[in-house]
Amino acid sequence: MNVIPKSIEFNKVLNQVASFAVFSAGAEAILDLSPAWDLDSAQQLVAETEEARQLISQSPDFSVGGARDVRQQVERASLGQILYPNDLLDIQQTLSSARRVRSTLSSNREMSPLLWSIAKPIQTPPELADAISRSIDDQGNILDSASDELARIRRELRIFRDRVKDRLDSFLRSDSSRFLQEPILSQRGGRWVVPVQSNFKGKVPGIVHDQSASGATIWVEPLFVVNLNNKLAEIVLAEEQEVEKILYQLSNLVAEHGVAITLDVEVIARIDSITAKARYADATSSVCPRMVPRTGNTKDNSNPSGATVSLLQVRHPLIPVNDVVPINVVLDSSVHVVVLTGPNTGGKTVALKTIGLMVLMAQSGLHLPCEDATLSVFSQVFADIGDEQSIEQNLSTFSGHMTQVIQILEQADSESLVLLDELGAGTDPSEGSALARAILIKVRDYGCITFIATHYPELKLLANETEGVTNASVEFDLETLAPTYRLRIGLAGRSNAFAIAERLGLNASLLSTARAFMSETGLRAEDMLESMDKARRQAEEELEKAQQARERSESVESQVQERLKRIDLERLRVLQDARIQADNELEDFRREIRQLRRRIQSEGSSLDQIRAVEKLAKDFHRSRKKTEPSKGQPAKEGFEEGDKVWINTLQVEGEVLSVGTKEVQVQIGGLRTRAAIEDLELRERSDSVRSDLPRGSVTTRKSSVSSMELDIRGERVADALDRLDRFLDNAFLANAPFVRIIHGKGTGRLRQAVKDALRHHPHITHHEDGKDGEGGWGVTVARFVSGD
Repeated sequence: MNVIPKSIEFNKVLNQVASFAVFSAGAEAILDLSPAWDLDSAQQLVAETEEARQLISQSPDFSVGGARDVRQQVERASLGQILYPNDLLDIQQTLSSARRVRSTLSSNREMSPLLWSIAKPIQTPPELADAISRSIDDQGNILDSASDELARIRRELRIFRDRVKDRLDSFLRSDSSRFLQEPILSQRGGRWVVPVQSNFKGKVPGIVHDQSASGATIWVEPLFVVNLNNKLAEIVLAEEQEVEKILYQLSNLVAEHGVAITLDVEVIARIDSITAKARYADATSSVCPRMVPRTGNTKDNSNPSGATVSLLQVRHPLIPVNDVVPINVVLDSSVHVVVLTGPNTGGKTVALKTIGLMVLMAQSGLHLPCEDATLSVFSQVFADIGDEQSIEQNLSTFSGHMTQVIQILEQADSESLVLLDELGAGTDPSEGSALARAILIKVRDYGCITFIATHYPELKLLANETEGVTNASVEFDLETLAPTYRLRIGLAGRSNAFAIAERLGLNASLLSTARAFMSETGLRAEDMLESMDKARRQAEEELEKAQQARERSESVESQVQERLKRIDLERLRVLQDARIQADNELEDFRREIRQLRRRIQSEGSSLDQIRAVEKLAKDFHRSRKKTEPSKGQPAKEGFEEGDKVWINTLQVEGEVLSVGTKEVQVQIGGLRTRAAIEDLELRERSDSVRSDLPRGSVTTRKSSVSSMELDIRGERVADALDRLDRFLDNAFLANAPFVRIIHGKGTGRLRQAVKDALRHHPHITHHEDGKDGEGGWGVTVARFVSGD
């Protein structure tokens, strides 16, 4: 069994998560949580939490509210013990909660298949829940409906209680009431009594049951109610026996269904633990980690573990939000050992614990407090963090750490995560450094992902020169002389002791002397770090300049695109305004022609004069058509990507980008828009479509509405008549001999309105219903004057 290192403080995270559980069994399930050590299980755990987050976002009230951990009550019932009413109520509420959870997840099984598979085994025994509901009320009182015998006993009990009270009420109203301390009834030992003044003790014959502290009052059971009280006591005893019998029967029923009840408790406890994880994730703004398989060849030293570790802006979950500093932990595929250096209190230990916590949390199904997370699954997590000094075992700090490291080296393999804090510390620096370097090479050879925190400069040099090993550091601000707690992988940290001393005012000659005392290795390490730090600053400056240039370029590009978009919109607006104006002018002209035609007819002018006016209208129509851009025809086989089309409503040309069932996406200059298929005319086929057409084929098709046919079915009468009037004018100007108006049968209102309009129209000489093959009386055929 894998042991979770206490130094990572995973148990404290579990305590936080457990606070989001609804009932004790759910919290217990969280506190007992153990990470999954294989990929499939870890992926399922994080997916369960993701499902719960989605479910809660849609149903915020979803929970296992009302549930109790009744496993002890079930065990007592199984041993033959009688359960109390409150115990039985807890069982009933738990069964009700389990039934409600199962029903909710069944309704959401498509959205939450994993949660539904967990809840599916719930088997709430309905006879037990019904029996408890029938026998016990919400306050824990046994109901008369619990059994026929109890109902009979309680009826008898009420009768005898009323008889006793009636006899005593009569006594209170008699002359003997003057012997009483006050005219009230009371009970002592379950028997009805009256308060008698002690100096009148012999005036009220009966049995004395009690006496006041002062002795002034005694409670007497009058002789005339003794037999009634005896009978009443017998009935009360029978009631108690019947209640006990009912509770015994219910307890036996609980024992019979003990396995199902226990299963229900365990299932809803697991669901409660998952929803607690989800609520914790929401409260901490966490993300769902991607659990990915290992890659590469584990025998290849360039990537021996094949593990992925990528944590962006990750926050330690136990540090308050206002105090925590997010860090990035992203390992290159060629690196599996990281040497972490930097000043004391700079955050090295926190970084190690954060990495360990993220791995354990993810493999336990918890979402992570970061912006993005991708992790492989580790088969074991080892950590040597903190002071391992033991007084009981007579171990020094060094001995305690070395004992832990030896155990880790005996158990670690290529799929392990190893965290070592202050490796080799607590002993002679030269010996400690040598041991630390040897251990680093050993874990490098194992191939496990390892993070080592150290102050030894020799380890920094070794990390810089060894394949598969890299340096990392926590930043230190020399201006404020304080750590920033930010982690930088790939760059070793400096101790900054000389720099800090110089900033604080230490004499320059003393600093020079101190530097002379440094070992050659230490000087090499400091020179290397200074060179790397200078290169890092230069790279950061260049990167910042490149980012600024990119932002300026993107800003200019955005401005240009916006300007082109405004130009295209303005062009479309001008074209549309011109089209509307031309249409209005044409409509005005047509209206004048109609008025003139009516006047000529009313004045009896000759047919030649009428035709002269019509010729004038035709000439105007042709001259207007010449000023409009040429249009194509609708596509015979439908539109295809790349077709050039004419958009009637906008009076512009565009190119088809994609074709839907009713709409087409069209590119118009720098703009994209959607247009109805019936609003488009084909201007030019795309090359891909033309190449597929047989030689001599025609790329046009007839309009969906012929120039000799108008379909106005389903339109309002006013709109239909307006279209009819324009249609008849166009057909008349085109010298059509007749037209067909499709108005449908329906209620007949539209048909009658069309007939009336045709009857008074100056162009129409005759109209009639369509023939059998033309649509019958759902169609009207109208003939023009020129057709006679």
